[in-house]
Amino acid sequence: MNFRCFGLADVTQVLSSLELNIQKVKVSTTPDGTVVDLFFITDTRELLHTKNRQEETYKALEDVMQDAMISFNIEKVGPEITACCQASPYLPSAITDDIFNLEMSNDLPSVSLTSNNVCVTMDNSLSPAHTLVQIVCQDHKGLLYDIMRTLKDYNIQISYGRFYIKQGRKCEIDLFIMQSDGKKIVDPSKQTALSSRLKMELLQPLRVTVVSRGPDTELLVANPVELSSKGRPLVFYDITLALKMLNTCIFSAEIGRHMIRDREWEVYRILLDEGASSSIPRRKVEEEVWKRLMGWE
Repeated sequence: MNFRCFGLADVTQVLSSLELNIQKVKVSTTPDGTVVDLFFITDTRELLHTKNRQEETYKALEDVMQDAMISFNIEKVGPEITACCQASPYLPSAITDDIFNLEMSNDLPSVSLTSNNVCVTMDNSLSPAHTLVQIVCQDHKGLLYDIMRTLKDYNIQISYGRFYIKQGRKCEIDLFIMQSDGKKIVDPSKQTALSSRLKMELLQPLRVTVVSRGPDTELLVANPVELSSKGRPLVFYDITLALKMLNTCIFSAEIGRHMIRDREWEVYRILLDEGASSSIPRRKVEEEVWKRLMGWE
């Protein structure tokens, strides 16, 4: 590929439309300006080993990239290739401190990149068999996903739910839930733990920050990984699309997973092209990426 300002967003969109799931990305720029994109993908249809599926993928990418695509290849990779393309184990303190501080605090985070106030209450008096969880929060992209993945991690079953969107982005959600043993949640400590986790996940489902990496500028986006090892869908696409809208080029990119305290996080590290993005304030980059990820663009 011979350009890097907009190509990643287009490639990511094509792969998503083909039901190809991006597991890892390694993007690098050669001295002559040529971009080499390595996408480690899995196929929802489990057909990527077939010639027809590979040709379908090539045709879809060619239609979008046209002359910008210099070469294309799909091959099954072994563990030795995967190992050499592992993400850096080092994470800047800006992202780890942000995660740590929010995990340990019941207060609203001080940064502005959060949803509005979230209210979570539980009631065992309205149903003989279920605990009612009532959530009032601001709507965002992936809201139901964030609720469902949190309940799933706590091994909570949903029997019935109601979802309302009122004026603006305000949402009211009623969920009738039970534990895996079919009983209500009556233990106050379990109620508090679940309420706190839901509140935290809905206040800030992702972390976004821009930091200095020596003379360079790096965008970092982190989201928690489910206990089932699944990551959040379409994050990389939203990041690349937001940067495309800002006319900001990507010099390199990688996706890695890191254990921070007792949770696994998927971290996207995007090294920005200073020549194209130096005129854009870092706070502007953070806010635009955040809004795109939250569906508020």
